[in-house]
Amino acid sequence: MGRLGSAATMSVATYHNHTSWSDGSVSVAELVERAGRLGVDELGISDHYVLHPSGRTPPWGMPVDRLADYVEDVRTHAGGTSPVVRLGLEVDWFPGQEEAIRDGLDGFPFDFVIGSVHEVDGFRVDASALDWDELRPEERNERFRLYWVKVRAMAESRLFDIVGHADLPKKFGHHPTTDLGAVIDEALDAVGRAGMIVELNTAGWHKPCADGYPALELLRECHRRKIGVTLAADAHDPAHLLRDFPRGIERIRRAGYSRIARFRCREIVYESF
Repeated sequence: MGRLGSAATMSVATYHNHTSWSDGSVSVAELVERAGRLGVDELGISDHYVLHPSGRTPPWGMPVDRLADYVEDVRTHAGGTSPVVRLGLEVDWFPGQEEAIRDGLDGFPFDFVIGSVHEVDGFRVDASALDWDELRPEERNERFRLYWVKVRAMAESRLFDIVGHADLPKKFGHHPTTDLGAVIDEALDAVGRAGMIVELNTAGWHKPCADGYPALELLRECHRRKIGVTLAADAHDPAHLLRDFPRGIERIRRAGYSRIARFRCREIVYESF
């Protein structure tokens, strides 16, 4: 255990995982126990933390006033060696919320923070296939464009370590019908300048798009910019902790990578494979 297929010398680390603190199915203790049985060497817990401009907390986010309790719960399980537990968070990005996010995270000993764009101008990009189906092609194109504009702004905030599921708007199988190369280039350039890492998120292979996040060509563009990569299943259930990891490693290799990012105290180290 603790190794993945042909990546025989690489330890198994996974950082994007959810518990019942947000929209996961099990407690921190249960997830840690299952991860140990699956052979995970390094387990990140990264529940949803959403400081929505409206002040409301969505049902899939943790109560924002209980962040300290969440941190204490995760840290209670961080003393073992099988797996090593890393304290993380998945934070929704909203323009204008930089100070609120910075203040909310201040003083907590996170090992990593994932920044994710789930919403653009009130439109949830990952909520409903019907929402996308009802849009005209030009409206879909605009949602895709705004998504990458938001990713750029998120990177420029310098608040985060990992870009969560880049390429998320394709979830329901829609794709832009116009060339968005320039706005995507600007977003990836900003990610590179910020020193952020992109994750290869395997959850997309189990959505209507039937493709990991990001697509191979986007991941190649990340590699060309020397943006590091990590591997994640975006697990909301322990059974999915290592779902499609061999497939993910193959995509990472095909994109040109030969090493994987690891996190501790918001510092990045790399492990070759």
